[in-house]
Amino acid sequence: MERDEDYLRSLLRELTKLPTETEWVEFKHNNDDPQQIGEYISALANSAALIGKQSAYMVWGVENDSHNIVGTKFKPSTSKYKQQELESWLLQKTAPKIHFRFFEFVSSSDLPVVILEIQAASHTPVQFDGAEFIRVGSYKKRLREYPEKERELWRIFDRTPFEQQMALESVTDDLVLKLLDYPAYFDLLNQSLPEGRKGILSALAADKLVKKNDAGQWSITNLGAILFAKKLQDFPILSRKSVRLILYKGNSKLETIREITGNKGYAIGFEGLIDYLKTLLPSNEEIGKAFREEVPMYPELALRELVANAIIHQDFTITGTGPMIELFDNRLEITNPGVPLVDTQRFLDTPPQSRNEALASFMRRIGICEERGSGIDKVITEIEVYQLPAPIFEQTAQHTRAVLFAHKAYKDMDVEDRVRACYQHCCLRYVNRESMNNASVRERFGIEEHNKAQASNIIKETIRNGLIRAYDPTVGAKSRRYVPFWS
Repeated sequence: MERDEDYLRSLLRELTKLPTETEWVEFKHNNDDPQQIGEYISALANSAALIGKQSAYMVWGVENDSHNIVGTKFKPSTSKYKQQELESWLLQKTAPKIHFRFFEFVSSSDLPVVILEIQAASHTPVQFDGAEFIRVGSYKKRLREYPEKERELWRIFDRTPFEQQMALESVTDDLVLKLLDYPAYFDLLNQSLPEGRKGILSALAADKLVKKNDAGQWSITNLGAILFAKKLQDFPILSRKSVRLILYKGNSKLETIREITGNKGYAIGFEGLIDYLKTLLPSNEEIGKAFREEVPMYPELALRELVANAIIHQDFTITGTGPMIELFDNRLEITNPGVPLVDTQRFLDTPPQSRNEALASFMRRIGICEERGSGIDKVITEIEVYQLPAPIFEQTAQHTRAVLFAHKAYKDMDVEDRVRACYQHCCLRYVNRESMNNASVRERFGIEEHNKAQASNIIKETIRNGLIRAYDPTVGAKSRRYVPFWS
């Protein structure tokens, strides 16, 4: 979030009141050595995680021992190193790419001060230039020299879910209610708005959206911010997790017609996102034999479920990227950071495993997505009703992608389209405790009974691809049933 000078001066006062040896704050006068700054970013980020702080700080213009404000000549906004802007060079050398930001301002005593705010490590120790650092007292050391601290750091990463890490710490009641859309929280849960801020904050705390600290101030959890932030940009750690929607001209990415980035929390922005997406989608006047009137290009239930899945199952530890919806003339692609925890060929029958169970649970409570394990079933069902080509679920190096295709006549489908649709149809019938046979395949593709040989050819090709098998090979072809390869 933006920091005004009053906030920065207040933060400076609090930091200068700290003891001389503090593992999450470092004071400097004019030392602007870029390598040293980078190593401190690593050390402070790791130490902040170790002691449960959301952020760490480097402060220029303060004496290290006395904590007296003396001013500084350091100006990071104009500093360069190796012909690069300092902040850009530091980010390039830092892994993973955590959020940090320099703030230049004038103290209450009219002396120039710089504060570097550094995000705590969240899922792996932060490195700089290939090495990991840690603070031991007021000293910066290599993490590998302190194996007990490294073990404890990994234990912290393992036991603290992303949702319960802090997006913003030590804020007032007023600021919590300013940053979060709390009326929407009660509205989505069909609850009356309590009288007074105490009742409101107690309800938010009960759902672990906020948490009170020992000093009586509030912290906003990642769960609270990612769901109910009025502006995700107010939370630096989450600002890149907004959903992006991109409309392209034609079927390639050569020309962008429109691009928007959502700025609201997922719970309060979801319906608006889906409504806007629907306005961008053309309609089909006729789809196969299923409809004889104008209908949306893609079923709304499928859109809702796949967008919700992208939000819920994303890997928040992958920084700098969030869910993305890309709309082309012939398809719609929904991508989220993080490889799937379930084989893409088993999306339909396997209950999803979520990295973010608290987020998934809340989204189910407010009706944004289906109950566990039923969503993809409904997506495939809707696709079959609309007689659309089967969707693709694929995994890239760091992402998961679902692709919906616009209507395509049977004669225009290639072998891959038909095999994929047959496999998904077989899986859907199996999980519904029904049998796939020649007749059901004909219905799926809109094939007339006198062309049953076409359905037989699709089944044979799907068997050749190892995706389905005959339930009982001894039964005659006319009565034969088929099941997925994994059954």
